[in-house]
Amino acid sequence: MKKLSFFLAVLLVTCGFKYSFAKGQDTILVGFWNMENFYDTLDDKKINDEEFLPDSKKHWTSERFETKCLNHAKVILEMNAGKGLDVMGMAEIENRGVVEALIKKMPDCNYGIAHMDSPDERGIDCALIYKNAKFDLVSLVGDTVLLPTKYPTRLILHVELKDKDNGEVLHVFVNHWPSRRGGQDESTINRITAASVLRKDVDALLAKDKNANIIIMGDFNDEPTNVSIDSVLAAGHFTSAAADAKTTLQNLAWERKSKGEGTLKYRSEWDLLDQIIVSNPLVGKNKISYLNGSFTIYKKDYMVETEEKYAGSPLPTYGGNRYLGGYSDHFPVFAKFLVSGK
Repeated sequence: MKKLSFFLAVLLVTCGFKYSFAKGQDTILVGFWNMENFYDTLDDKKINDEEFLPDSKKHWTSERFETKCLNHAKVILEMNAGKGLDVMGMAEIENRGVVEALIKKMPDCNYGIAHMDSPDERGIDCALIYKNAKFDLVSLVGDTVLLPTKYPTRLILHVELKDKDNGEVLHVFVNHWPSRRGGQDESTINRITAASVLRKDVDALLAKDKNANIIIMGDFNDEPTNVSIDSVLAAGHFTSAAADAKTTLQNLAWERKSKGEGTLKYRSEWDLLDQIIVSNPLVGKNKISYLNGSFTIYKKDYMVETEEKYAGSPLPTYGGNRYLGGYSDHFPVFAKFLVSGK
């Protein structure tokens, strides 16, 4: 029996799970999801939301909104074994109200909300939910991205959270960069502009504290290999084997991209547009540290299209104006972090 116990202990250490059993250590699951047109059913005269109203071609009714809330809640809870993600960024939410409706479906999580209205003409915003039992909201800032085209786009949310147990501060940036509308190459300058704004924010934080805990998440509408992420933001090519020593940021999604995985399927090709990027201290042995290999593209069978033409793609709420009752046209992503005590 002693030999067996010793063998199991060696196996756990070898597989990289020894930190999970460290004294006084907890875990936090941090995720992101593009919620795909998460609108309420009310007509907001300040934005262009006509596509998602009860009398529109989509017939966006209260019943369908309720189903979408339940669908999203189901996935968020299941990503952490029924307990829900500890911190989760969102894109394509219409307003604070839809987030409030969502978290009511998960009362045991006791989520707080960080949200600001964006200047986007369709009224879609970014938001963050976090467990009140684990974090205090320190500050919330929305950084405007001024595009060369002057077209209004989403704010970059900077949410500052403080861990209630060990006092560590997390700087979380939630992003939804400009789309590829008009062509990927033609619209690249818009995402480069967003990347430049974010990089400036990151550099300002690191200038004040080189050990700042920074988590960047979002639907970037670009992949880890595109110039906006790879060069302008300078998110390093992080793998399970080693961090990228040439940069101050590490892209946790890089390894998945190198294996051909993605969160969105377009014309039979996978794009990994939804990513989590962290500052170097978070891949070290600090009070909060990334659990190597835990970055996950979450997709259960019920979230996946089975219709032959779209088989394997995320199952969305609509296919054109045809109601499918699905989840989103993006798969969510999450990563696990180990947190030491006081």
